[in-house]
Amino acid sequence: MKLRVNSLEYDLAVLPHRLLVDLLREDLGLTGTKRGCDDGSCGACTVLVDGKPRHSCLTLGRLVEGKEITTIEGVASGDGLHALQRAFVEKGALQCGFCTPGMVLTALPLLERVSLSEEEVREALAGNFCRCTGYTKIVEAVLSAAKARGRAP
Repeated sequence: MKLRVNSLEYDLAVLPHRLLVDLLREDLGLTGTKRGCDDGSCGACTVLVDGKPRHSCLTLGRLVEGKEITTIEGVASGDGLHALQRAFVEKGALQCGFCTPGMVLTALPLLERVSLSEEEVREALAGNFCRCTGYTKIVEAVLSAAKARGRAP
């Protein structure tokens, strides 16, 4: 099958039951996608599929053929971090870093909204589990990045 990840094309032989998380981590070496719960409840494996967050631990690889997949490795441009990644660093929104890729990829589409409230950020991130930060700084980081784009109060 042909797989498009972070704007690059890959041609892979894929077993029908192979999960996207395994294709990304084991076959393509994109280890920023974390394997956490294996049941879609933690969000650590979140990637974007055609711009929408999806749990890669619940997604069969063959079902994303022809779609654009974005992992955390594809978020930054050139040598610099994306504004959302910078906000996570500046606001101290990461601790151990295990959940951070999933949080960033879940929050990234929020920055495209015309406006964004704290409640909307909290609701969107409800499917991502973090044991370290308490979420306050994560929400602050997302709102800070949205404000920089003129999308939050």
